[in-house]
Amino acid sequence: MCFACPVLQWFHSAADGGEGAGGLTTSKFRADWAFRQRDFEKALCEYSECLLLLPASNIAMRRDVQEGQARCLSRLGKHKEALDIAEKMRNSATNTDHLTTVLNLQFSIYQDLENVEKKMMCLQQLICLHPFNPWFWKLLAEAYMSLLQKLSPLVIPGANLNHSEEVCVSNSSFRTLTGREINLQPHKCDGQKEGPWFSLAAETKEENAVTCPSSQVVKEFLCTSGELERTDKEKCADSKSWKQNMLKKVGIKACASFIRARLLLQLTQSQQLSFVLENNRKSQKEIDDKVALLGFDENSLLLMTKAMGQDLVPEKLKEEFQGEVKCIGPSALSSLVTASVMEFEIKWFGNLQDDLCHFDRQFYSDIYLPPSVT
Repeated sequence: MCFACPVLQWFHSAADGGEGAGGLTTSKFRADWAFRQRDFEKALCEYSECLLLLPASNIAMRRDVQEGQARCLSRLGKHKEALDIAEKMRNSATNTDHLTTVLNLQFSIYQDLENVEKKMMCLQQLICLHPFNPWFWKLLAEAYMSLLQKLSPLVIPGANLNHSEEVCVSNSSFRTLTGREINLQPHKCDGQKEGPWFSLAAETKEENAVTCPSSQVVKEFLCTSGELERTDKEKCADSKSWKQNMLKKVGIKACASFIRARLLLQLTQSQQLSFVLENNRKSQKEIDDKVALLGFDENSLLLMTKAMGQDLVPEKLKEEFQGEVKCIGPSALSSLVTASVMEFEIKWFGNLQDDLCHFDRQFYSDIYLPPSVT
């Protein structure tokens, strides 16, 4: 027997001609219910009607309804309209809860668009607001892994891998499941005879090598994050160092983010029970498996763990878990998040690359990149 049916019938009958606060509540419920049933056209219509009835003073419900509209539009493929609503909500945000909601909304829209780079920027801003939230760090690490997948065919000279190919890096060669193999050569760090990373050697002649990224989206993201600093012409003429460094840098960021997420999950599990604790442990195991795929040696992992956990003190964690909401103006809210990818990555990963380069062992002894999940 479905105990919810009488409740649903009551809400629907009350909403048929309801006015005032009760009518608004039931109208909003019908919109939420249609969304839950994945009837996004109906849900959008209900949200829009509800918004017309809402007084300007009811800011909380207005923001909730606007979020519902944006999510419906995104699911219906109208991403630009959804992003426009999200931007309006961001401009009118007056506290950290508002900004967190908007960033989560934008992340969801970019997820529908499968835009890895924009998702990453949303997550970085969420982490600026909530640096002790393990789930944001885990999502960021997975975004870096997705970027690593996009980069794989771009940084390999002469390669043109399709999305169905799985890529494996083992010692001195890239190998795909289709049997193609591309040789790699060890890369030397400055002042060292043997570096921990590899350079990419062309399987074919240099004139036939891929010297510029084929993905404009990835290229633009790397420009904004400071990875590409020369003009397009110079990059195309001499991209050797770019090809040598991209997998290294993105791999470090992915692994460091996973480690940060695992540290935070470990700190919170002593206060958890039941399915929450089970989900925590399951996520830690998933993180362990993905870190293992990245192939970093023990010394490198210890260094990352120390760097990503140096601010994890009980006082700061207590403040985060208490969920204090800062009520400030839009301009002040903007100052709480980084203005660029570069600022975020310098803060969290800036010292890791230089420190890791002092190790003699090769980190990527056996990297396995699974195909993207569709």
